[in-house]
Amino acid sequence: MRLTTGTRIAAFAATTVMLVAACSGGSNGGGGSAEDPVELTFWTWAPNMDKVVEIWNEDHPEIQVTVNKQDGGDPAVTKLLTAIKAGSGAPDVMQAEYQKLPTLVSADALADISGMVSDDLAGEFPDSVWNSVTLGSDAVYAVPQDSGPMQFYYRADVFEELGLAVPTTWEEYADAARAIHAADPSRYLGTFSANDAGWFTGLAQQAGASWWAVDGDAWSVDIDAEPTQKVAEYWGGLVEEGVINNKPMYTPEWNAALNDGSEVGWLTAVWAPGVLAGNAADTEGLWKMAPMPQWDPADPATGNWGGSATAVVSQSEHQEAAAQFVEWLNSDQAAVDALVEQAGIYPANIPAQEQALSEPPAFFANQPDFYEIAGQTAQTASPFTYGPNVNVAFSAYNDEFGKATESRSTQAFVDAVTAMQKVTLDDLKNQGFTVNE
Repeated sequence: MRLTTGTRIAAFAATTVMLVAACSGGSNGGGGSAEDPVELTFWTWAPNMDKVVEIWNEDHPEIQVTVNKQDGGDPAVTKLLTAIKAGSGAPDVMQAEYQKLPTLVSADALADISGMVSDDLAGEFPDSVWNSVTLGSDAVYAVPQDSGPMQFYYRADVFEELGLAVPTTWEEYADAARAIHAADPSRYLGTFSANDAGWFTGLAQQAGASWWAVDGDAWSVDIDAEPTQKVAEYWGGLVEEGVINNKPMYTPEWNAALNDGSEVGWLTAVWAPGVLAGNAADTEGLWKMAPMPQWDPADPATGNWGGSATAVVSQSEHQEAAAQFVEWLNSDQAAVDALVEQAGIYPANIPAQEQALSEPPAFFANQPDFYEIAGQTAQTASPFTYGPNVNVAFSAYNDEFGKATESRSTQAFVDAVTAMQKVTLDDLKNQGFTVNE
């Protein structure tokens, strides 16, 4: 168990019971009227969310939502946990990244809204994404908003020039990387980025990894299990061979490489068109997207990189009203259309995707089936469980793989996974969680 000042002392598995009990206090009904509406505060970092919320406010005079723009990632989580600990200042609704949900749930910051949203809501989302908001339990701690299924983005003109087929397996990917680099030593099919733990997590997920698990009141850590070791050994081999770059993404050097054609592939998520349009505008119309190369073509899989959900905060006095809004925001067709148009997200809701994403991204106008492929790959992601100390694991990734990429040693990549396992497991113990080794 974890002992935290200002929060309940309880096993993680019992959090659902506590949150249901918490929901019984205060004014949690939909309530409100046009003359005396329920007023909700929504913390979010998504752009133009106020324009999306205007649609709700116009149609629901009895429940009015005010958007409060926040920084994303760790700052938003820290701010919410501070407010929860203080017992005041928390919003009613919170946008949260999937990997942050276990941290928020273990701190009793989110309400279980399983009894407040439609029973069939789960069927509207990919299993892997729904697992992220339930943590594998019967509770529902948030409703998925957007997701980041991964695909392979490549310079179609370069592949055609060299007579290369688009790789469908990781063995074929390695062969293509060798052929591209041999034809022009300044060119690489991709890079191994030691500063993007979310990217590596997606690759591990595709291979079948799930880095944390919870059984009763005990957490376990499985970072160094076979799937992740396999991924690390594969990429370490390519870096050691010199056919894949070892430089981080999202640097001026990497941006220039995308634009000048020295980086001709990118294993990334469905939000890639926006990044490419911003960093490699001169290459518009030259890229295409395909499913990720596979470990087992007979069992296609992908991983997720990024994505967030919308949660009801445990200290909200209007949880049912907040749950109504959260469900509408992420499942109503008009809301999802607005999220795509105004916030530029890839919606997680399957039924609403087809209408909301009827045209390919402008940067990929040469690929009309862009979103059809994306939708197919999104449903092949296996469930992946995050833990309450994901920030520690991600920091360990940056440290350990930073050293591994510099050494260009396959063994160093494998050792980095082992080190991540130890750092993450030791941290859980030090924080007071019950740990099952």
